[in-house]
Amino acid sequence: MIPVYAGSHVRDAELQLVADATDLGLMRRAAAALAHQAVLMLKEHAGRLYGSRVVALVGPGNNGGDGLFALAALAKRGVAVTAVLLASQAHPEGLAALARAGGRTAAAKRLEGLLEGCDLLIDAAYGTGLRPGVQLPVIPRDIPVLACDVPSGVNADTGAAVDSVIPADRTVTFGALKTGLVVGSGHLVSGRIQVTDLGLAGHLPEPEAWVVQGDDLSLLLDRAQDWSAAGKHKYQRGVLGLLAGSSKYPGAAVLSARAAVATGLGLLRTMVPANVATALTTQVPEAVPLEGEELTLLLARNRRNEREGATKIGAWAIGPGLEDTAETRTHLNQILSANNPCVIDAGALSMIEPVEHHQLRILTPHAGELNALLAKAGVRVSSRDIAADPVRWARWAAVAYDCVVLLKGSATICTAPDGYALIVHAATPGLATAGSGDVLTGILGTLLAAANLPTTSAAADIAAHTHRLTDLAAAAALIHAHAGALAAGEGTISAVDLLVELPRAAWDLGL
Repeated sequence: MIPVYAGSHVRDAELQLVADATDLGLMRRAAAALAHQAVLMLKEHAGRLYGSRVVALVGPGNNGGDGLFALAALAKRGVAVTAVLLASQAHPEGLAALARAGGRTAAAKRLEGLLEGCDLLIDAAYGTGLRPGVQLPVIPRDIPVLACDVPSGVNADTGAAVDSVIPADRTVTFGALKTGLVVGSGHLVSGRIQVTDLGLAGHLPEPEAWVVQGDDLSLLLDRAQDWSAAGKHKYQRGVLGLLAGSSKYPGAAVLSARAAVATGLGLLRTMVPANVATALTTQVPEAVPLEGEELTLLLARNRRNEREGATKIGAWAIGPGLEDTAETRTHLNQILSANNPCVIDAGALSMIEPVEHHQLRILTPHAGELNALLAKAGVRVSSRDIAADPVRWARWAAVAYDCVVLLKGSATICTAPDGYALIVHAATPGLATAGSGDVLTGILGTLLAAANLPTTSAAADIAAHTHRLTDLAAAAALIHAHAGALAAGEGTISAVDLLVELPRAAWDLGL
């Protein structure tokens, strides 16, 4: 897992380090890393280094200084470099180094002409120092862009971006990976990210979050707790209850059920409307129907159902395609009062309240559903607010509803009420399709059922297990994202394509 820090925390750490070193020393280290990535991009896109042309947007601060020293290094290797100065002043030592290396400077009004025949643009304009109201230049899409620290226009703390942000193909960020590069719009405009160590480790606070990758799955699932399926019978591999579906959305229940089975669930018990049951039986013959009367018996905590091997439901997945009816609310209240760990998604999200409880819950909203959850909790924000600072508002919801929140998006954010947060990136934007979330709910339900988490009514125990729940949420998002990447290799993606690739995706990641 990769630690992530707010941009402001990295700047504070740099200031502490500068007190014991020199500003120029850190700048030269950053510039060397920037120049190295520029060389790689020139060889990749232009096919040559000597004789290629590089233009840099240079602002008045340290970000511009990094760019000037990087240009000087490139000029010494035979690259024709030009620094376009965006302000009346620029870093003096950087300007001197550029002049000694034979580089040129130009005014901003000459940018359009300089971009003709340009092989690479270095964005060293403002970095984290962009002020409101500044209009950034438009860069033609056919020119590769290398961003210095962060793409100009991106908030390094939140990922919010101004409309005129300069999208980068690659970003060299300094000191540590910044939150604004991995969430929100920042994630979408930063391209490939290279982190350059500046020796800040001793000056940084605790990470704000962690980015998880495919090879982190074993860690997230805590294999020390014996996740191996070898030797287990179906009840030991997890029994999941699914409350889903309606006449309006019959396919949602089928997608979640198929996803749960495809991910390796031991046994699936399903509660669906009568007009959905036939389709479910046909497409998911492994599922065992569950009627209302049997639900009451299974949820009763009697000695028979506590025996090992009894068909007791270990976790619930609730909500895909669900409609708000009196019968649905009755079943939902029964399940929530029983305290089994549960995933709450889609239609069920509008039926829960921000009240104190002692149940292990994961809510899986998209941004619009998160907005509605926050509004019910008395927090008035707009969809634009959530997009501008998704980590903050996911944490608000986690606190308000006393649960883990999995906020779906191109960067999926999983956070516990105490702020512990994991970030998972989708390998393809094609995951944003109808039914994709229903598949994710099935995957997460399987992991939750197999995790053998306790049914507890003690608040202290709930707090002790929320990090484990957050890890499981991120694990499900990883499997979902990898299935999407596999499906994307065959063309456009549908929810059914994800189901086809799920067994392979789980196998690839070591489930």
